[in-house]
Amino acid sequence: MDAETRRELRRRRTFAIISHPDAGKTTITEKILLFGGAIQLAGAVKAKKQQRSARSDWIAVEKERGISVSTSVMSFEFSDHALNLLDTPGHNDFSEDTYRTLTAVDSVLMVIDATKGVEAQTKKLLEVCRLKKTPVITFMNKLDLEARDPLALLENVEEELGMSAVPFTWPIGSGKRFKGVYDLRDKTVNFYAPGAKRGEKGDREVIEDLADVRIEALVGEQLADGLREGVELLEVAGDTFDETAFGRGQQTPVFFGSALNNFGVRELLETFCELAPAPQPRETRDRVVMPEEDAFSGFVFKIQANMDPKHRDRMAFLRVVSGRFRRGIKLQHVRTGKPMIVRNAMTFFARDRAIVEEAWPGDIIGIPNHGTIRIADTFSEGEEMVFTGVPNFAPELFRRARLKDPMKLKALQKGLEHVCEEGAAQLFRPIIGSEYVIGALGQLQFEVIEARLRDEYRVDAAFESTRYQVCRWVRFDEEVEGAMSPAEFEDKWTKDCYRDAGDRLCLLTETRFRADYVAENSPGVTLTQTVELA
Repeated sequence: MDAETRRELRRRRTFAIISHPDAGKTTITEKILLFGGAIQLAGAVKAKKQQRSARSDWIAVEKERGISVSTSVMSFEFSDHALNLLDTPGHNDFSEDTYRTLTAVDSVLMVIDATKGVEAQTKKLLEVCRLKKTPVITFMNKLDLEARDPLALLENVEEELGMSAVPFTWPIGSGKRFKGVYDLRDKTVNFYAPGAKRGEKGDREVIEDLADVRIEALVGEQLADGLREGVELLEVAGDTFDETAFGRGQQTPVFFGSALNNFGVRELLETFCELAPAPQPRETRDRVVMPEEDAFSGFVFKIQANMDPKHRDRMAFLRVVSGRFRRGIKLQHVRTGKPMIVRNAMTFFARDRAIVEEAWPGDIIGIPNHGTIRIADTFSEGEEMVFTGVPNFAPELFRRARLKDPMKLKALQKGLEHVCEEGAAQLFRPIIGSEYVIGALGQLQFEVIEARLRDEYRVDAAFESTRYQVCRWVRFDEEVEGAMSPAEFEDKWTKDCYRDAGDRLCLLTETRFRADYVAENSPGVTLTQTVELA
């Protein structure tokens, strides 16, 4: 590995921001970009007509509702680090997009609403991080509101998420009495200044000894006593930071602040660059690929249609795993076996993009997709490898699209194929017949698809309920004595058999009882709720 490669690997940090809805994820994303100098004006969290929408929310429905429903990629520089920030959907209905995005990052920033503590969506997302042993850094947000006791918040993280929480800063009050935070590492009090401008650091006071009487003068007697008591408890009963445990996702450093008021974000970002790992190895079916390897490799974790509605384009988001990407590189699309010369790959800043001349492990690049690239596809410089671990989950709701104008059938099919290619919903076609069934995790996904069909494809369609409630993928084991063949299975259970967008056989049924009955009467067949997309 040459000196340039070593330097570029050392500089890179590829991470996602996760949270429960309304914990402040989009706000902290904007403030990180603001402090990083990547944007000049932060947008509003709630989308009102007189307000700017969040910079990372660019789909029309995101701006209308003030929510994030699609992963955005933003690459920028901060303090000699090259950061790739993946802002994931906060809404539970779009968690599948988030799950797949987490396969492409090396660390995670978890935002928790300090007035509420750990919430349901955070627990689900942390399960994915735990499976992959992804390092997590925590930001306790909304200290400008009446927050829960900081010790109770740490206990809440440990109990609900099963990881030890080690504070790097400690809050002094909250809500109207919030004075700032005490930095436990450099022994300074950072004072809270509501609405601080970009680049400004609040006043700081070095307090080497918490017995120093200046603390009373700075924050008042009651808050000074509370600070001393909290720090003493941490010294006696708190965990010390363990870099190995952090790297395995077993321990999380914790910061306190208020993203809306720019407080604590700069310190968080500086420490994040210090602690978060550089690009990590990735597993294939046959071996582990190291980032310092010379040959290029990468995998697709997301596909986005119509980032530029004028051109009806589709972009495949690829995580570079190893090697150096150069414009014009000749790559092999492993699944199809076809070579591809990549001349117009893109780098991103939300919706904005630019042609990329080179990229390194950890970077996210976009490859224009003309319908041949799928989520989980691998690209290499010739080696037959397939990266693993990109999941697909069984949907919970099933709908059929009904056209208001029958002449728009082809446009409807094209729109559904493009939007479902992105992975936010799934498309199923019967082995006999042609009427698509769309599967999703939540109702909001159908509302978003309906809006996008209307806005991007000029198709008016409504979604109607179907009889289906259960989806299972079909796996055959030929070694079982008397095992049923795929042809026999399809012949026996024809009315329940569908194929997904990857041409995988699956079963759609009205009840779990029906699915269990099919499995029990099909020797050598296993029905699964998840499938690996590779």
